[in-house]
Order: sequence, then C-alpha cells, then structure tokens
Amino acid sequence: MAEPSPLHVAARDAFLYALPLVEIAGVRDRLFGAGLPAGRFFPQRGLATPRDRFVTTPNVDTIYANAFIDLRRGPATITLPRSNRYLSLSIMDMFSDNVAVIGTRTTGQDGGTFTLVGPNDAAPAGVIRATTPWVWCLARVLVNGPTDVDAALAVLHGITSEGTPTKTTVSSGADRTGTWQPWLRAASELMIENPPLATDRRILERMAPLGIGAPGFAPQRFSATEAAEIAAGFSEGQLRSRSIGFGGKQIGGWLFPSANTGNFFQDYLTRARIAVAGLAALPCAEAMYLAAVSAETGVFDGDGVFRLHFAAERLPPVDAFWSLTMYAAESSGGLFLTPNAIDRYTVGDRTPGLAKNEDGSLDIWIARMDPGSGRSANWLPAPAHGPFVPILRTYLPREELITQRYVPPPVERQ
Repeated sequence: MAEPSPLHVAARDAFLYALPLVEIAGVRDRLFGAGLPAGRFFPQRGLATPRDRFVTTPNVDTIYANAFIDLRRGPATITLPRSNRYLSLSIMDMFSDNVAVIGTRTTGQDGGTFTLVGPNDAAPAGVIRATTPWVWCLARVLVNGPTDVDAALAVLHGITSEGTPTKTTVSSGADRTGTWQPWLRAASELMIENPPLATDRRILERMAPLGIGAPGFAPQRFSATEAAEIAAGFSEGQLRSRSIGFGGKQIGGWLFPSANTGNFFQDYLTRARIAVAGLAALPCAEAMYLAAVSAETGVFDGDGVFRLHFAAERLPPVDAFWSLTMYAAESSGGLFLTPNAIDRYTVGDRTPGLAKNEDGSLDIWIARMDPGSGRSANWLPAPAHGPFVPILRTYLPREELITQRYVPPPVERQ
C-alpha cells in the first residue's frame, strides 16, 4: 500500500492537532453570539437538559459557569467565593490543556483571588500563567437535586473576573463535520490568535505543507490533485477523532480515561478524541470519566434491560460524588442528553429514593422503557432510539480508582 502524500499527512495531523482549538472557538462563538462579553462569568440557569448542547457530554451533577478571558492586554484577576460544597474552576488554554484547576481540591473551600497572566507577560511568582493569550474558564459547582439549584447558583454568582477587556475581536470556529476548506481556514486564523507551543514543533513541521498558522492561508492555491489529497487526509482525521470513550484503555467493561486527560502534552490523538466526546474534561486527579462498553457491540443499543450491579461496599471510591449519566451517541461522535418520560438523566450517590438490596448491594437498571418489577426507583432511562453510552463520573477519585486497581462491574444485558 502506497504511503500517503505529505499533503494527506499534513491535513490529517492538522485536523487532529487543531480540533480542540476550533471546537473551543465554537463555544466562544456561541457565547459571544448570545451577547455575553469576554471576561465575565455567566452561569447556566440550572442543571443541564437535552436542550443544552453548547458542549458535548454535559453533566447533570453540577452547574457550569463560563468565561472567556483575553490576556493580550494584560493580567486578569479571578475571585472564588467561600463555599461548603464541591467547586472547581478549570482554566484551560485554547488547545484544551488545563493551565490550572482551582477550588475544593487544590486551593480549598475558603475562596480567594488569583492573578492570571498571558504567555508573554512579566509577572511575579505565585500567579497562574496561561499558555495561550485566550483562556476558557469553566466552573463547576455541585447541585444536590432541583431544590438545591438556587443555592448552587449563589456560589457561581460569586465567581468574578476583573482587569480583562470585555469588547475584543476574535477568530471563529468551524463545523468539524464539514469540508476542509473553511475548517482549515478557521484553524489557521486561530493558530495565529493563539500561537502553538515550541514543544509542538515536530507536528507543526508535518503540517507545514498546508501553510496554516501564517497570514494569508488560501485553500484555492492548491491544484485539484492536491485538494483531493488534503480532503483524504482531512477525512482520515475526522474518522480517527471519533471514539466511544476518552482515549484510555479498556479494563473489564469500561474504558478508563487516559492518565494525561486534561494535560495532554503531545498526545494529540487523545486530545482530539476528548474534544469530540468530552470537551473540557478535567484532569484525572479532579475527576475521572469512565465509558461503559457493551461486550456485544461496543456502543450499547437495543430494547432490552441492562444492569449495573455494585456489591455492598464496592461503590465507586470517591471523596466528592459519583454518578452514571446516560448519553445518546450521535454519528458525529458527540454525546448528548435526550428526553425521557421521567426527566432523569443520571443516577448516583445523591439520587433521591435510590433503593439498595437487602444485602446492601445496588442495582442500576438501564432500559428505554420503565423496567418495572420494583426497579423503577433505580431506573436510568436510555434514549428512545439509537445507540447510547453510559458514562460513570467520579469526582475527587481515590487512589485505587486513579491507579485502576478499582474497576467497576460491567453493565450487562439481562
């Protein structure tokens, strides 16, 4: 089989390399398009629902607050309020690496004010230095059910940012399922806005035949033959970016996340796959996301009943909380909530009325329709049609989970 051409390789690698950059820019486009200025935190109104599609795999354990901060004109300060509940603020560069996570695990429950500087700013010790001029800040605060939403929102409204411009020009994202010309043009402009790190030099050299990341990228300069090579490489990148889980390895019935989740370094493939399946994933020390795998088909499907059975004293080992959330698996690779008859999208350690068995074990029942026979209290509805992926979220996982010595039992068809 012939080796792919340099343009094919360049387009494939460019897609995988710049995918999180373009996806994050798309989130920024939607926020700014709704009239929300840069440098300001905007909480969701409540827990995520099937209508919320601003980011893939939204969780229904926490409420988010978003801010995009422009550091090109100087530092910003971020203030966290005091809180007696789980709170984290992930500060990501535009390539989706976590520059820092502040909050419960790292800085404690007492809040505080933190200085954030850009990659080229002179600054004293003790500041948070971003690796791109723009950063995406995503706060998560725990919600213990619908009646707790107002209290959680009060915490989120206490997160503030100062010292950053609110009116600023930006480069736009592009549709990752579309054609290569507009996507590579967007990637090129975004790479100028947010220059790559020096440690990316090797992949940038492979991408060089495209000429992206420099002013004046012009897709029309390529001949028909060259355009076909670029299109083939771009399609290969699109295909490679799709996966069931979050880039790690399968153990038992679960895909564990890659150990470098949230801080990817030069693992561009894992970074790209998480940009599709779980954009803005936290580092494993903060949270681990495990995707259930069907022994039959990989992705779950079908109208039967499935069970996740935890033996007594073998629930997920966490210092914060855990949950099993249901997602429809879309052909684009995205995972999203879908409507169901009881408006339940997750089952976990805070689910009201969850019933344990007489021996202390716990069964979670997964089905498109109510499984009945006393199972309704522990029913996690599956999408009415099509494939689905249950994701086990574990916040502040303990060492035995991080080191994969604890493996959840498989989700099995009954």
